[in-house]
Amino acid sequence: MRTYIGHQQPVSAEDFVELALGTPVELWLGAEGETDEERAARLDAARDILADPEYSNLPDDVARIAAEVIEAHAPELFNVVPLARPVRHRSSRKGAAA
Repeated sequence: MRTYIGHQQPVSAEDFVELALGTPVELWLGAEGETDEERAARLDAARDILADPEYSNLPDDVARIAAEVIEAHAPELFNVVPLARPVRHRSSRKGAAA
């Protein structure tokens, strides 16, 4: 079964996030090996996007997406197994003066 968002078919998790946010993830997270000049241009573009009224809900959308991902993967994220504690034996002192 194929999934379409609008007229686009996402094929990876990154595609779904990009379509949900309306911007590429690399714009916000950066790309490995980017130069200082590329980073400055990327951050400048990000500031312009955040200033655009069309993207006024972006911070809320990001928080919602993050919460949905955490909820969907919570069993794996919080798969904690309690460690067995050693049993402590109390030594009773019979006959000891109290």
